Amino acid sequence: MLPGCKFALPLFIIILQHSEMKHFGYSQHYAPTLDESEFHSRTSRHHLRHKHKHNPEILDQTFVADIPIFANLKGVGFIDREFNEPVFKNGKDWLNMSSDQVGEMKDKKHQHWPIKREAVIEGDLVLGGLMMVHERSDNMTCGPVMPQGGVQALETMLYTLDIINNKQELIPGVVLGAHILDDCDKDTYGLEMAVDFIKGSISNIDDAEYACNATAVRKVISGVVGAASSVTSVQVANLLRLFKIPQVSFFSTSPELSNKARFEYFTRTIPSDLHQVRAMVEIVKKLGWSYVSIIYEESSYGIKAFEELEALLARNGICIAVKEKLVKDSGVADEKAYDTIVQKLLTKPRARGAIIFGSDQEVAGVMRAVIRGNATSSFSWVGSDGWSARSLVSEGNEQAVEGTISVQPQANDVRGFKEYFLNLNVKNNKRNPWFVEFWEDHFQCRYPGSPRTPYNGQYSKTCSGLERLTTENTEFERQLQFVSDAVMAFAYAIHDMHDAVCGGRPGLCDAMRPASGADLLRYLRKVNFTGVSGDEFHFDSNGDGPARYNILHFKQVSRGTYSWVNVGQYLDGELQLHIKDIQFKWGERHPPESVCSAECELGQAKQYVEGESCCWHCFNCTQYEIRSPYVETACMVCPRGTLPDLTRTQCRPIPEAYLRPDSAWAIGAMSFSSVGILLTAFVCGVWVRHSSTPVVRASGRELSYVLLAGILMCYLVTFALVFRPTDILCSIQRFGTGFCFTVIYAALLTKTNRISRIFNASKHSAKRPILISPTSQLAICAGLVSIQVLIVVVWMIVAPARAMFHYPTREDNMLVCDSYVDASYMIAFFYPIVLILICTVYAVLTRKIPEAFNESKHIANGQPLTPTPSARSWNNLLRPGHGDRRCEQRSGGRGDHSRSTVCRPRVLTFAAATSKDVRQRNVYIEIISILLTN
Repeated sequence: MLPGCKFALPLFIIILQHSEMKHFGYSQHYAPTLDESEFHSRTSRHHLRHKHKHNPEILDQTFVADIPIFANLKGVGFIDREFNEPVFKNGKDWLNMSSDQVGEMKDKKHQHWPIKREAVIEGDLVLGGLMMVHERSDNMTCGPVMPQGGVQALETMLYTLDIINNKQELIPGVVLGAHILDDCDKDTYGLEMAVDFIKGSISNIDDAEYACNATAVRKVISGVVGAASSVTSVQVANLLRLFKIPQVSFFSTSPELSNKARFEYFTRTIPSDLHQVRAMVEIVKKLGWSYVSIIYEESSYGIKAFEELEALLARNGICIAVKEKLVKDSGVADEKAYDTIVQKLLTKPRARGAIIFGSDQEVAGVMRAVIRGNATSSFSWVGSDGWSARSLVSEGNEQAVEGTISVQPQANDVRGFKEYFLNLNVKNNKRNPWFVEFWEDHFQCRYPGSPRTPYNGQYSKTCSGLERLTTENTEFERQLQFVSDAVMAFAYAIHDMHDAVCGGRPGLCDAMRPASGADLLRYLRKVNFTGVSGDEFHFDSNGDGPARYNILHFKQVSRGTYSWVNVGQYLDGELQLHIKDIQFKWGERHPPESVCSAECELGQAKQYVEGESCCWHCFNCTQYEIRSPYVETACMVCPRGTLPDLTRTQCRPIPEAYLRPDSAWAIGAMSFSSVGILLTAFVCGVWVRHSSTPVVRASGRELSYVLLAGILMCYLVTFALVFRPTDILCSIQRFGTGFCFTVIYAALLTKTNRISRIFNASKHSAKRPILISPTSQLAICAGLVSIQVLIVVVWMIVAPARAMFHYPTREDNMLVCDSYVDASYMIAFFYPIVLILICTVYAVLTRKIPEAFNESKHIANGQPLTPTPSARSWNNLLRPGHGDRRCEQRSGGRGDHSRSTVCRPRVLTFAAATSKDVRQRNVYIEIISILLTN
């Protein structure tokens, strides 16, 4: 035996031994023991066993005879599946049976079901086909015939081959043939059927060809079209990869199949479910749903899609209320299981939106359960392509399906196929061995001579053969374009390979006998063509078809008439959904609400229910709080100076309050200050006019001007207090309020000090006190004022004045200068207060000075006056002849003969005055003389 056979056959034995449909009857000394569950765990992620009945069966005799290792086995009987009779020597003997022979099989009930059949078209190169002609069944291997996704898909493949071979003559001198089998929508049964495809491809295991039995001549399958189901494609792809046979699926959408490290020889004309999942999430977002349930089938198709859905929904803040599986890999669920699923959905009544990712047979069971549970108005569905626009789901379940929005890969009609299919009948369509079953199912009659099946026994009517398929009684599968594109992809790949390898010469060259699977795969991935439907086609980098989807909607187009209509598209990641065309129930165009908890009212925050991310309770925020814009579960206290707005969603600034010029208080203060300014200006005018008079001179003219300036500044500061505070105004206020008072009390202190010193000096000597001249007095006053200036400047440097907002209460927003908030303004008044205290001390010390000179009694009484001797005082002190002088000659000391003249005012006395009064009056006259001369 050649090396290739030594490697391939033991592996091949294991695969066939654990195929669900056939078993080997080995002798005890030769019995491989790989457990079936272990086999499933190694070959697929779907490890749940199928609950199908197992029967002892063996390989096709014709195939076993070709392999020497099987020829040596003893005691092996060859029987057809579930038929318990020797198989026909020729695999096509059942096609040659007469009507009488077939009729004899009626009495045997349906023990022969299903008979292995195959549709064969001879050709130079043969494409395998794996179609789900029958539905799945839990009790039997195959269920009823599947008209749309099964029979129509098969006929589409045959129709496309006719076009390629007869009309287009795409490959010069080469006819494409077909070998089509039925997988009954079961992965294990489909895997067994796929074994036929590798019988002629043992030599493809290695690059070199090996002929295990040179006497057997078999057609090599160049490529396989199918399977329809993702779970079946996973199983078949694992097998075909070993023998380097390219595979192109037309309905398998599982994202798992995009992994080319695992499924190197798998491609598909339909896009991956990853794009479909994104489209479904966009639909959910468009409908405003945030709380949905998910039902997904237990298969590679459903599980992978659910994983993507779960992640994508979470990323978009959409919660899942209920997650339920639809039984598929482990069998067919009974009606009770579907009822249980619906009851679980009803436990979350607020989750009215539900996503169903499954196949038509399973979804139909859910819809029947919805009707039984009287829950047709409780749910709105978002469906996947596995059951979109399938009559198996909608027929009889219209009320439950109504309102469904589904995603379906965009596909146009295959040109000419409808006319082709409608012209078929049992007499002119002999190449399709399942067409009689379809005919019986479609017209509900029994065709004469047809074998009995579990599904045609109840038909009492006999088919005449004159029935006709029409557009009224036939519903077409919407996605047949993918089947046609799969066949065309192989044709164009073979065409490109033929041009490159055979130089375009008609017929097959030796290099393509057989065609290399690895080379054909390389050409297959590069094809770019316009299909029979008129659409351009090419594979993407993952070997998937273009991501183009139609959004379909099932609704009542008229009262009691239901139909699937197109309401949008999903192209290149963008959803275009025509909401105005959607009608969830008759007369209801607004999408149903599907949220766990209604949004909280304004001014309320959320408290999430434990274990639920989309369910919450609402609670009110307090008077001065809003719901946090950052954390929806917390309230946020509005900052000082702001209050919640009416909607309690934002904090609005409180209008700033300050002493405005147009307020009554400001007007009153400015009016009073204005009068004071006028009066001060008037006094200044009078003082200037009479500046040379003895009264003005004796009162201390210069310090009086300083005192009047300080008073004027006090009135002017008022205006700095009534305007809107700014940093500059605050600086003026801080400096001015203390400075003006310092000027006033510095002048008063200087004057009081001067009078006090003069009177005190006159008591002890006639010598004049120092620093009593106007210049000295101004210097002393300036020195006192400079201390205040120094204090304020240092204060301004350490803590610059600024305007700030002050909030005495939560509802106040006062704009003030900072020094009035923390009472630091007392720094400006500290020094003036010291001056006042000193002046008060001088007031006490000079309390005995005559009233005309006692200015200190007016200190801090709120009415600072310019103290001057009154006219009456002067009249009491001086006679009318005041001004006369008495001069006398005074000689020098001993030895000094010089003389000097000293003139003094004449001192007049009253006759009634005592000598003490006369002395005191003379002192006053002396002081007045000092004041006047200075």
